[in-house]
Amino acid sequence: MRTRRLKVEGVGAVYHCISRIVGGEFLLEGEREKEVLRNQIWKVADFCGVEVLTYCIMSNHLHVLVRTPDQWTLRRIPNNELVRRAKRIYSKEKAGNFELALTHPENEVRELARSQLLSRMGDVSQYMKELKQRFSIWYNKSHDRFGTLWAERFKSVLIEDEPMALSTVAAYIELNPVRAGIVDDPSLYRFCGYAEAMGGFTPARKGISSLFGKKEQWAMASSWYRVAIFGKGQSLDASRPRTAVNAEKAAQVMSEGGKISSEEALRCRIRYFSDGVILGSKEFVQQHFERHRQLFGIKRRDGPRRLRGSPWSSLRCARGLRKNAFG
Repeated sequence: MRTRRLKVEGVGAVYHCISRIVGGEFLLEGEREKEVLRNQIWKVADFCGVEVLTYCIMSNHLHVLVRTPDQWTLRRIPNNELVRRAKRIYSKEKAGNFELALTHPENEVRELARSQLLSRMGDVSQYMKELKQRFSIWYNKSHDRFGTLWAERFKSVLIEDEPMALSTVAAYIELNPVRAGIVDDPSLYRFCGYAEAMGGFTPARKGISSLFGKKEQWAMASSWYRVAIFGKGQSLDASRPRTAVNAEKAAQVMSEGGKISSEEALRCRIRYFSDGVILGSKEFVQQHFERHRQLFGIKRRDGPRRLRGSPWSSLRCARGLRKNAFG
């Protein structure tokens, strides 16, 4: 199946988005580049009104887990909030023009300005487009470069908005630098949501806390999350090295019908989390499969597929992988 992206309309949803640098080049190797992109992840999210749950910036690609609002929430944004958001990413002159239009005595002028701004908010595609374009402009200007920076499309997986699915995918994202052998604990890697949260950055703490419920407090959520990342009984064991698991070993165990622990599995590159299209409970996957049946081919009768070789028996995806689930 060629489908790499599925988007739901009108309701809030969570997406795991992955975008790669064109040609796989390591153009994000420097700390300056990562720092600018990190800042823009949060700034553009504030403008678009999407919630960043967590993210990870690597040298040649980006992961971000975001929650989009529903249309009812979007339509109720007051004009003064739209002005505040415009000032976050636009020049002083352009933001000022929007402010004048949104306070104009004529209703038609105000509504036109509202529609222009709202059309760029609350949507995962608009968020990724805005983020990638703004970073590309900065990067090319700073490096005396021109041309495409990012690969043409970003990939995304629709994730069920419930703690099991969210914390599993979030932990997988955080463990990117561990898989790459950069650190043995993602809290030591500056350019991911977990490290920012551990450093006290409030938006990052709110994002991770909301993995376990909208009103969950950071103290409890951080403990649960560390267990999700490192496994029960090892969450606070700082003396034990946490290196990446050999992907060939994981694939062999899976091919022999065995299973590896969640701690081991999350240290492998798991294609279900980037190519599964939809990830969540059996009911969640079936629900969205029915809504988007035309994307899956006329011969496909049901949606949910098991995540072979993994310990997450309750999770399903919409795209079964015949081979190379790991690596």
